[in-house]
Amino acid sequence: MPGASKRYVVTLSADERAALEAILAKGTVAAQKRRHASILLAVDEGGHGPAMSDSEAGELIGVTVRTVERTRERCVNDGLELALQRKPRSRERTERLDGEAEARLVQIACSEAPEGRARWTLRLLSERLVELEIVDSVAHETVRRVLKKHHQTLAP
Repeated sequence: MPGASKRYVVTLSADERAALEAILAKGTVAAQKRRHASILLAVDEGGHGPAMSDSEAGELIGVTVRTVERTRERCVNDGLELALQRKPRSRERTERLDGEAEARLVQIACSEAPEGRARWTLRLLSERLVELEIVDSVAHETVRRVLKKHHQTLAP
């Protein structure tokens, strides 16, 4: 979209530019924070900024145009500090097995193996948890993680 007006215009004050330049000058700064500071300095349309286009800034810094757009948008909407930080993960996971369910799993794992089996498998354990209606469903990988956490309890 050559010539298209930018939806999110970044205009940094002299203090903000100095703060971003200090981040770049500092030796121990996370690469992502350094990258975002570079992007913001490149697209700055204030008095001292080069006012590069998103594609120019992306090429200079070595990131995609979309990364430049997102950083610009985050700076305008959320502020300079949040634009420099990693975005918090939006997907929230709930634990499949609570403490009581974990205790039941360990109890089952320590019990005699099912008829015709030498030992419990992860899949058998996850199926048994569902059979006993301890949980609606559970992946065998979740069972593995719980048992790994309780390996001392399970040691013979």
